[in-house]
Amino acid sequence: MNQKTKETPGYVIPLIIVGVMFFVMGFGVGISGFLIPALKSAFSLTTGQSYLVTAAIFSAFVIFGRPTGWVIKKIGYRRSMVLAFLIMALGMWMFVPSSRAVSFPLFLVALFVQGIGNTLLQGSVNPYITILGPENTAAVRLSLMGIMNKLAWWIAPVFLAIFIDLKDVRIDDVVLPFYIVTGILLVLSIFIYFAPLPEVSAAGEDDEEAPESSYAKGKTSVLQFPHLLLGVLALFLYVGIETLPMASVIDFARAAFGDVPNLESYSKFVTLGMVLGYIFVVIAIPRFVTQKKALIGFAGLGILASLLLIYLPPRLAFFAILLATFSNALMWPAIWPLAIKDLGKFTKAGASLLVMAIVGGAIIPLIFGFIVDAIKTGEEALVADYQAAYWVMVPCYLFILYFAAWGHKVRSRS
Repeated sequence: MNQKTKETPGYVIPLIIVGVMFFVMGFGVGISGFLIPALKSAFSLTTGQSYLVTAAIFSAFVIFGRPTGWVIKKIGYRRSMVLAFLIMALGMWMFVPSSRAVSFPLFLVALFVQGIGNTLLQGSVNPYITILGPENTAAVRLSLMGIMNKLAWWIAPVFLAIFIDLKDVRIDDVVLPFYIVTGILLVLSIFIYFAPLPEVSAAGEDDEEAPESSYAKGKTSVLQFPHLLLGVLALFLYVGIETLPMASVIDFARAAFGDVPNLESYSKFVTLGMVLGYIFVVIAIPRFVTQKKALIGFAGLGILASLLLIYLPPRLAFFAILLATFSNALMWPAIWPLAIKDLGKFTKAGASLLVMAIVGGAIIPLIFGFIVDAIKTGEEALVADYQAAYWVMVPCYLFILYFAAWGHKVRSRS
């Protein structure tokens, strides 16, 4: 099947179903925003050690990114989604024995298994939603999916806060919520198995077909696409700076405002910024601006937001997170189609490389956490320490700006 050239009414239901899957992916990542301060308190971890929570989730992407492409090629997009839900359910269930053993390493293993499922789900649903309609509206479709994804980022810590008190963390309190989440994931795997999701493929994606793109013709390896490799690095940096506000928002809020009630509620600012950004994308692209030009503008906005986060007085700087997350909203929807363009039969392999780039969500926050530990002078990090560590975001946005303005064009010069 060749890539669809327009959306039809028949694809409304698949879009809704895939939206549910994006919500689940967001929940799987969003739990780390709550578990970082919770496990830090329960196990008396340093700031850097606590960010191993995100590292455990996202390291699965680099280890299982390439195998994901092989699995999708063998069993197709839909069955890969079903398998992903089952693996995620296993990871969520593993929180129960981890809590009963009161073992931080076991928690990390559980998060890693959950990350494996998330890797497979990302590798299947992102190219699926890109292929499902015309290229010039790919950013719009991915933005609609992003709204579902980021709503879950906020709901995950709010849901866990029903069962776990950050001021008095008891590890055995995680048992009931993760039993509930495991059950939901199992039900969803059954639903997706029977759901009316058509199998789709990019033009020339099947090995027996000649690539439709003259650019892909004659190439023997996915590594021969320089625009893809630059896109992988851009996505690596983007996921890192997208994850960093979610991972650090509660700690930063505590440092900026003190130990106020309902600290988990500050996670809504991360979601709010990105949802507003996604709404802008849906309204403006491609009606008023192309996704490539918008990516350039949003990367510049991210640089500005980073500097405000660093230099404004703490209580004002906190709200620069809104601007940073707003600028992040377009990046995944715009980088992905630019990087995967004209890969032909290498589309699934290219998608697996892009999925591997999601490991940036482990590396960048971990670097941030160890910078905080390195520069703090007391037992607890001060708000100024967090602000100084946010410098890690600036070079990331600068490279994304390069990819948006010039990097993706190397495809046509090769």
